[in-house]
This record gives sequence, C-alpha cells and structure tokens, in this order.
Amino acid sequence: MSQAPINVAVGILMKSNGDILLGQRPAGKPYEGYWEFPGGKVEQDESILDALKREFVEELGVNIVSAEPWCCVEYVYPHAHVRLHFFISREWQGEPQSLEGQAFAWQGEVGVTPLLPATIPLLECLDVERYTAT
Repeated sequence: MSQAPINVAVGILMKSNGDILLGQRPAGKPYEGYWEFPGGKVEQDESILDALKREFVEELGVNIVSAEPWCCVEYVYPHAHVRLHFFISREWQGEPQSLEGQAFAWQGEVGVTPLLPATIPLLECLDVERYTAT
C-alpha cells in the first residue's frame, strides 16, 4: 500500500530581471548537495502559504510579502512520495542568508548541478514566467 504524499511548500524567489534563487541541500539529508528551490514540509493544520512563509524565515531569514500559486507536482523519490506546491514570489523583505548552513545562489540561466530530479522539468516552464512577465 502506498503512502499518502507529503505536502511540501516550495518558493521561487524571482527578481525583476528574472533571476531565481536556488539552494543546495545540506549534508545529512537525502540528495545532499543537490540544488532545489527552498521550502519544506507543510505541518498539520498549516496552510501551504503559511508553511512557505515559515520555511523562508527559518531557512533564509526572508519574509515573503506576496506569493502566487504556480504549479503542483507529485514526485516519488526512493525515500518519500511528495506533492510539491510551487509558489512564485516577486515581493519579499530581507536578503537571503544561510541560516541552516546551506549554499544558495541567484541564477539567471541555471548553471548549478546537480539539480533535484523533480526540479528539472519545471525549469523550461519557469523560463516562460521569467522572461515573458511584464
């Protein structure tokens, strides 16, 4: 019997020039060293947007001012079945800091590797958002 997917809030910080923020998974976690969009598990009785805001404060010291739901993807990793709820935020307060010891990088054309498998197919779709937004 398969497990119900774990809901995960994922945030894409997007600068006005289209650059996006990617973080590197820290040591000791599954897929350590892989790059991904920041976020984390949704706690019981927490909305997805509230989880996103909490995770960004905890991981990066950033306050999300506004975020729009972008897409939802289910992915089955060897260690977990996840339902990833992606939000795009163009409005936040504070500069990202590495509060959990993770590396992060602003990316125009995404050049960091390796990327978390669930992230790869989204980049092409995301480019449409990044470079056609008014």
